[in-house]
Amino acid sequence: MIFCLIILVLNFSAPPVFTSKTFTMQSSTKHASTFKIGGDLEINRLGYGGMQLTGPGVWGDAEDRDNAIAILKQAVANGVNFIDTADAYGPHTNETLIADALHPYTKGLVIATKSGLVRTGPSQWVINGNPEHIRTAIEGSLKRLKVERIDLWQLHRFDPDFSIEETLKPVVDAVKAGKIKHVGLSEVGIEQIERAAKVLPIVSVQNMYNLSERKWEELVDYTAKKGMAFIPWYPLASGPGKMADKISSIAAKHKATTAQIALAWLLRRSPNILLIPGTKSIEHLKQNMAANNIELSDEDFAQLSA
Repeated sequence: MIFCLIILVLNFSAPPVFTSKTFTMQSSTKHASTFKIGGDLEINRLGYGGMQLTGPGVWGDAEDRDNAIAILKQAVANGVNFIDTADAYGPHTNETLIADALHPYTKGLVIATKSGLVRTGPSQWVINGNPEHIRTAIEGSLKRLKVERIDLWQLHRFDPDFSIEETLKPVVDAVKAGKIKHVGLSEVGIEQIERAAKVLPIVSVQNMYNLSERKWEELVDYTAKKGMAFIPWYPLASGPGKMADKISSIAAKHKATTAQIALAWLLRRSPNILLIPGTKSIEHLKQNMAANNIELSDEDFAQLSA
């Protein structure tokens, strides 16, 4: 059998297009600080995304590995107990780095990883939902992260060459064997979530979403109603033109950075949103964590959401 490989070139720096949507918002100006993944893993909603701790094009190890280790340690010291990674970051180097920096892990620290993309070079991403690849990838992540069980394993992408039932078969086996606790998906719509949920419980969705990119508004509300975590990647984007002016004005009022306001808006947007901003700077890490202390007024939220 010949399988077709789909190659993605993902541009993580290009500004997405802003669209206006109608959505459900939290009724209180004070956002919840924690969320329970799968109903039992309580984590702080401001986490850390490890992808930036790699080489250019998310290829190879971090250029300054000592600094990368220091950032991971500082993140945990600042209260982060949810760290997101993937076997494709590096590839493999990011998972190894996290284990080198933080193992043995502090009690309550949740490391979430993903599989389903393979790499052929810098900025090159190849979808691979072959069940044999997924099975091997799970074992590799367990070894690199130095854990006996992955608390949250996520399918990086659906592969059109394989049914979701085929792709998730080794995941089901890993859950039954105690190697995976909870399962999530990435870059999916409601129909795909519901199909996957017929195979095994889905507790999280990780899609691109921020102040500028509102494509998944309906999905945020859907996951909230279902008790699933929604984990936006590229959360720091603040938008072009008029949006940049709005956010700068509100940032000045709160004596905050535009990035902090972008994060505060997401925290206010829905109580199931978990944030994983990444950075190579300890100073920026501290600034990101401080976003948890910003309470946007109803007027602020409405202006940013319009």
